Amino acid sequence: MKDNTRRFLDRLRTNRRILGPVLLFLVLALGSFIFLAIADEMAEGEIRALDENILLSMRNPANSADPIGPAWLEETAVEITAAGGYPLIVLSLTLVMGLLVVTRRYGAAFYAFFSVASGAAVSYTLKNYYDRPRPDIVEHLDVIHTASFPSGHAMATTVAYLTLAALVIRFVADWRVRLYTLAGAIFMGFMVGLSRIYLGVHWPSDVAAGWALGAAWASLIWLAVTLVSLYRDGRGGLDAGKQLRKDAADGMEKP
Repeated sequence: MKDNTRRFLDRLRTNRRILGPVLLFLVLALGSFIFLAIADEMAEGEIRALDENILLSMRNPANSADPIGPAWLEETAVEITAAGGYPLIVLSLTLVMGLLVVTRRYGAAFYAFFSVASGAAVSYTLKNYYDRPRPDIVEHLDVIHTASFPSGHAMATTVAYLTLAALVIRFVADWRVRLYTLAGAIFMGFMVGLSRIYLGVHWPSDVAAGWALGAAWASLIWLAVTLVSLYRDGRGGLDAGKQLRKDAADGMEKP
């Protein structure tokens, strides 16, 4: 019984390294599927009615320019949406990268930069490709500069904060800290996306697509880094094994 338990625990410890890539692949596949499904519905105009109903539900029925709730709620939404803007994301990323460089974690610093920068490039490219107009049934309560689909704020926030969560998971072993950081990243992306709908600058489907694509892109980069790390560790183990066998052979040859 003890031997069976020990073997089970040994297999569990061995498979834990595989569990991460499997989960990341599942998030990548699911996020990609959701994004493509929303994009298809959006292109065919079949999601327009749902978008309009959700947007109008957040406005005063007597005045579509007036969002529901007290005045401070609108101000709060503007402040929250700023957390998904590129100025704050770039500032936060710069500070984190500076810390990683100072502590000589150059690979992690490059990972953070590449993940967020490439995600922004993908978002910009898709906005130009789909070229969806912004909502025209409610007044915009924030400044806009680009096309509507997918939501750049929702995607950028999801990618940026999931990337920062990945760094914490990489360097902190405590599962409670990992879980809290991951939950915080998801919460930030959700709140920023919700604020974009409340402010009337995005259709709900834009935001949902931004969440899905952001999660998929962050998982893709995270998965790539994880697989490279596993490959290097495997090569290191093989090299160490070869060296041990060589040393043992040399020892046997000596008189």
